[in-house]
Formats: sequence, structure tokens, C-alpha cells
Amino acid sequence: MFIDRAKIHIISGKGGDGAVSFRREPFVPEGGPDGGDGGNGGNVIFQADRNYRTLMDFRYKTKYKAENGQDGMKKKKFGKKGEDLIIKVPVGTEIIEAESGKLMVDLVEDGQSFIAAKGGRGGKGNDKYKNSVRQAPNFAQAGGFSVERDVILKLKVLADVGLVGFPNVGKSSFLAVTTSAKPKIENYHFTTIAPNLGVVEVHDRSFVLADIAGIIEGAHKGIGLGLRFLKHIERTKVLIHVVDVSGSEGRNPIDDFDKINRELELYNKQVGNKPQIVCANKIDLIGEDSEQYREFKTYVNSKGIEVFPTSAPLKIGIKSVLDATLKLLDEAIQNPQPEPEIDYFDMSVDDKDPDFKNIYARKEGNKFVLEGKQLKKIFASTNFNDLGSLRYLYKYIEKSGAMDELIAMGLEEGDTIKLFDYEFEYYDEY
Repeated sequence: MFIDRAKIHIISGKGGDGAVSFRREPFVPEGGPDGGDGGNGGNVIFQADRNYRTLMDFRYKTKYKAENGQDGMKKKKFGKKGEDLIIKVPVGTEIIEAESGKLMVDLVEDGQSFIAAKGGRGGKGNDKYKNSVRQAPNFAQAGGFSVERDVILKLKVLADVGLVGFPNVGKSSFLAVTTSAKPKIENYHFTTIAPNLGVVEVHDRSFVLADIAGIIEGAHKGIGLGLRFLKHIERTKVLIHVVDVSGSEGRNPIDDFDKINRELELYNKQVGNKPQIVCANKIDLIGEDSEQYREFKTYVNSKGIEVFPTSAPLKIGIKSVLDATLKLLDEAIQNPQPEPEIDYFDMSVDDKDPDFKNIYARKEGNKFVLEGKQLKKIFASTNFNDLGSLRYLYKYIEKSGAMDELIAMGLEEGDTIKLFDYEFEYYDEY
């Protein structure tokens, strides 16, 4: 099954905590602190791999977590770095940050990789906190937090040329006779329910041709297969617009031509402006001398677009179409359309979180609660058996203004202050 969209939850590894340790060996003078640093947490990395064709795997597994960093050890030994989690996706996959809807990266080359969630930094051991005044620090730094986020994976096929048109006009037949692809061909709507790719060989040259599922009126709003497959046209440079010129489905060829182009433009103006060639397909049913074909050709030519009478199963006109396509493709490569401006997701929010230092105070029943990201890290680093470490925690809370805020809420001596899973009784030292 071809799956081209998935939403997953990723979690990087937490940094290992620094160690609190003191060297105590017989006959070793001046032992002192020797706690080592914690290891960095593992990153979550997406990597494009040409051996993958679909996002099927992400339908069944939606949560991915990298390994945490190992805690530091005595004798100044560093904790082991958490192993990175490498998630392989098909070439052509976009990674989108779900909350903001902004693009993080577009993986268009085999082997291209991207760190979507950085692992937390390892905390420093107590060896790093010794100085001339504090010669026996009895505390260490907690490891950095992991990063959690939802991401949307969106696959867009990589093709040079796209086949577009209403259902059952002969696109799959065209692909079958011009490439070695074996698309399903039947006489009913939506035979193609997934993009089919094939390589066209012409004049010692080659290009990738994609058969896009049939477009109907209202596709830009998601009607029919709609938006699900319109997005696959975005990467193509040239379009081959296949029209049933015989009107065998009871539709007018000129109306078909206009409706498809209108849908392309309404979906994306850049897609609507792509150079195209028109295949007046099923010409064997009416002949090139018919008034219906001449009227259609005149109308399309007036738009500045070439028309080629074709019959895919009989291979009529196929060579002329491929020659013209190759010429148009070369022109498109030499004169590329300007790339649209993309508002990328700012990955620096992981390193420079403006909310990181804030402390939030609130009252919960008869308890007073303090919360905050940096507060949580300092709290996790606190040694409650060490007066200096406890004093540092209190001074940090006091300097932030959180204590004044709690007092304004009605905090009195004997009340309970809750920090995460711990509760303390407040008393006024003054």
C-alpha cells in the first residue's frame, strides 16, 4: 500500500546526570571530588534512503525515542553518549513540525540526513565545581532535558515530468508504452490510486515520468483523491496533459482541458504555470481530420501550448510527444522557475528557549506550586544533604521573584510549597 503521509511523536535522549563522588583510596593524598560528567543524550535523525518507497511503517509505529545519556561515574569517568536514533524515510520526504505547520527539512537526496530533535547535554560532575573556596562540592549538574515533538512526514515523489488529466483518459497506458513500468490499466475511474514512476529513454537521454492519479473538478479542495496526489506534481518540471479528445466519457475535451488547468492553478499558482504539452489521446476513435480534433487543437494552440494527436495503446504520436517533452524539459532546467519563499521552522528554539528561565507560581488548593524548566534542572541537581547546594536553589528562586509572588498570593509561615514531586514547609528566616 502506498502511504504518503504520517504523523509521529519523536523524543530525543535525556542527558546523563553528573556524578557526585570523592576519591577515597589508601595512600592517595588530596583525594578530593572526582565525579565525572554525564553523557549527551542521543539525537533523533531522519535520513533519506532510496530503498524506501512509502511511509507505511509509520502507520503502525508512531512513537520513536533515542537513547538517554549515561550518568557520570567516579574517578572522573564520563558517562556514555546515548545512541542516536536514525529514522529512514523515502527520498522526497518533507519533515514538518506539527504544532507550527512549518517545514523543518525537505530530504531530496539519497543519504541526506537531518537532526529533528537534539539530545540533552550531559550534566557536569562535582569535579567541575571545585575551586579555591569550595574544595569539596557535594553536588553535580543534572543532565539536559530531552526534546519531544510531533512531526508530520509528507512524501512527494521525485519526477521530472508528470502526467495529469481526468481519470480514464489514458495516462497509465501512456506510462506503460513509454517506460518499463507496469501500471494497472482498467476501463474505470481511478485505476491509479498511487503515483506510478517510470524512466523514459529517448535519444540516449532519460527522465523520470510520474503517472499522477486522475484529477477531477474540486480536487484542490480535496474532492476525489484531491490534495492527496496534487502535491506530487509540485516537484515536476514539465507536465504532459492527457485529454480524451474523442469525448468517449461524455465530456467535452476543451472543458476537460480548462478544468484541469484551473484545478492546478487553484491548488498552487506555481504548479499552474508549469510548462506543459497536451496529448490529444484516443485520436484513433475520431481521426485527425475530424472537426472535434481541429477545434480542440486550435483552442489549445491559442494558449501557446503544443498539441499532439496520440493513441497510447497503438503508440500513435508517442515519439513526437517524447521529443517535445525532452526539449521542454531542457528549457525548464536552463530557466528554472523561482523557488517559493519557505518559512522554515526555527530549530534554535531547542537551544534558546525563551521560556527556559521563567518560574511560574500558582496556588493549588492549600498548596503553593512552583514550576519552570530551568528550575526543574537546578532542582534535579540539588543535593538536599548539602547546605550550600540547598542555599543555591533557594537563592535562585528568590532572585527570580517567585517568592514575592507566592507571598502576594497569601503564602504564610507553615504553608506548603510544592516543587515537582516534593513538598516543603515554608518558614520566614527573617
